[in-house]
Amino acid sequence: NEPLLSGLATPRTQKTNGDRPKKRRFRRVRSAPFADFVPTDGNREAALPRSGSIFGRLNPSLKKVALFLTLYMGLGTICFFTTRTQIKGDKTNGILDALYFCVVTMTTVGYGDLVPNSDLAKLLACAFVFTGMALVGLVLTKAADYLAEKQEILLVKALHMNQKVGELQVLKEIETNRVKYKFYTTLIILVVLILTGTIFLYEVENLGLVDSFYCVCSTITTLGYGDKSFSTKGGRIFAVFWILASTICLAQCFLYVAEVNTENRQRALVKWVLSRRTTNVDLEAADIDDDGVVGAAEFVLFKLKEMGKICQQDISVIMEEFENLDVDQSGTLSVSDISEAQSVETRMP
Repeated sequence: NEPLLSGLATPRTQKTNGDRPKKRRFRRVRSAPFADFVPTDGNREAALPRSGSIFGRLNPSLKKVALFLTLYMGLGTICFFTTRTQIKGDKTNGILDALYFCVVTMTTVGYGDLVPNSDLAKLLACAFVFTGMALVGLVLTKAADYLAEKQEILLVKALHMNQKVGELQVLKEIETNRVKYKFYTTLIILVVLILTGTIFLYEVENLGLVDSFYCVCSTITTLGYGDKSFSTKGGRIFAVFWILASTICLAQCFLYVAEVNTENRQRALVKWVLSRRTTNVDLEAADIDDDGVVGAAEFVLFKLKEMGKICQQDISVIMEEFENLDVDQSGTLSVSDISEAQSVETRMP
């Protein structure tokens, strides 16, 4: 029986000019004091906005990811197999070398064990390195983020194995520390990949233990000096899958480190905003309509701005939409307002 936006937009009745209710319009929200304060390690840098991910929170279709990857790898293998005589270096098998060279190019590892030796091969390498980087950045890292998110519940259950934790508590824990658990999951996978690559190079490629670890590190960081690489047929089969997985995993790990740091800074700011005493200056800044009192909606908006969760532009855009829907200019929305606003939009050419 109450308007949906009653807490925000219902006008407060106040006796002025013949007991006419004063319309409330959230046109202007003043900047909160101490907006630049960030209580993290004594650093007074401005708070960064919380980020779910460089590519957002979209769950990619794994079928599309597999399709794009298959098309890229298939086309790259055909092109580099066709120009195999124009690529010099240590070779094992024509198709395998073309696939291996395609992966090394896509991940920008570039060992140098296989090198384009003609203008055509060099132009193909240039084309595939750019398209490969775009594929990794726009598709594969998104898929890795999606898979890491799917493993969070298993990790949380494992961490609370000896405790009686319900499903709702697990979901709440995941929602609260989502980025942190993604980082833990990716870090565990990365350690497994590093150990697997080191053992494989030591056993199959007959490298020393230090050289094996050195080759692993130079590969996953895409440093690729080229003095140590996969030179056997079995090694290159392994490398096709391992290089792709390990380089993407390391990139995601560093991404989550940055996001955890940003999230911690945001939480520290929120904690400080909620724990500090409210002063007369705060009340004056929160009093949007200058009526001498601060309502719940005004206080909420003030605190959200102080936390850096909203800005003046956000409020202005929302209020513009609200006033477009508030056809009778009553300060509240009703079914008749929505219907009339929609009919006006329909009649517009």
